[in-house]
Amino acid sequence: MDFEPWWLLIVPVLFGLGWVAARVDFKQMLSESKQLPDSYFKGLNFLLNEEPDQAIDAFVEVAKLDPETTELHFALGSLFRRRGEMERAIRVHQSLLARTDLPDAERENAQFEIAQDFLKAGMLDRAEQAFEAVATGRHAVPAVRALIHIYESGQDWPKAIETVRRLRTLVEEPVPQLVHYQCEQADAALMRREPDLTAAEIALNEAEKAAKALGDKEGSRASAARIFMLRAKLAQLQSDYALQQFYLLEVLRVAPLYAGLIAADLMQCFTQQDQAALGLAELQKHYERYPSVDVFAQIFKALRTQQGADAAWAFARQALASSPSLLGLDRSLQFELQHEDNPAAEHVLGGDLVLLRQLVNKHTQRLDRYACQNCGFEAKHYYWQCPGCTHWESYAPKRLEEMQ
Repeated sequence: MDFEPWWLLIVPVLFGLGWVAARVDFKQMLSESKQLPDSYFKGLNFLLNEEPDQAIDAFVEVAKLDPETTELHFALGSLFRRRGEMERAIRVHQSLLARTDLPDAERENAQFEIAQDFLKAGMLDRAEQAFEAVATGRHAVPAVRALIHIYESGQDWPKAIETVRRLRTLVEEPVPQLVHYQCEQADAALMRREPDLTAAEIALNEAEKAAKALGDKEGSRASAARIFMLRAKLAQLQSDYALQQFYLLEVLRVAPLYAGLIAADLMQCFTQQDQAALGLAELQKHYERYPSVDVFAQIFKALRTQQGADAAWAFARQALASSPSLLGLDRSLQFELQHEDNPAAEHVLGGDLVLLRQLVNKHTQRLDRYACQNCGFEAKHYYWQCPGCTHWESYAPKRLEEMQ
């Protein structure tokens, strides 16, 4: 290719154009930087020096000087909420919502943010209203999930169930706690001064449908156990002890680890039908495969009542030798003291039973509890929902001693 002399003119022209463009960009950058308040750069400097408190104060000053900075307002609101400064977070988001020129998309974002502020501040009524306002827009799914949490916290089970159905119209995902919402309704109906057996039956039918929808997934055994336990309670209130017995035995079959929760009811049910020996045999058979403190206690009590102290303590010695348990010994001593007029007690154990029980009981107080496997919250009674972290089915159906 031949060299053309006029090409030499192109190089300085291109260089000149580049220089002009660079100058224009630089001037624009300087102009924009001059428009930013000094507080903005102070805030950045504080952030770089890992001084978040001073950085927040600086950015608040920027927001006051330039109320049009919506992104900065959102960032500040989120920061305040994470730090637990709920009043400041609410004020920031309220200032955004008060603007008449705020675009619809930004207004919806501000509404969702202030709903989260109200929820974290424990202002559930206002949080409910705020989440409802965005429950049909871009934030529909998280808003509906938050509403479920609000109704669950307030134990408003009908609204919680209705909102779960709303969630299902938005996303295809299982909601395992729906089974427990229905069970809570059934339990409430059975616990009334005048039990509403019809309402309990309807709620339990819905609980079974919800459980079947989950299939053979983790937690389904616990849900099935609770349904059978409530079915047994319903049958008991109807004086149908044969049906009650059937449901309690179903608990042993589908969720054997939950036997301790129903062992006392099972023995009582068999006894009411003049089948105490058969009930004892069922518990002994179950205990051989799934030993637990509460089943042990019921077996000891039944043996002590039906066959006397020798048989009861023979079982206790063998069971405690294979599965040592201070709680088991404490339960045995407690029941034995109810029969202290029987000289067989002294013959079997010897010594002072009252003193022995006091010594053992002192060490079992801290072991005689259930513990949440999610947050560690301990309780004397078993809960399907942890009072501490509100997780469902997070309590193992065993005492602390059995978990060690």
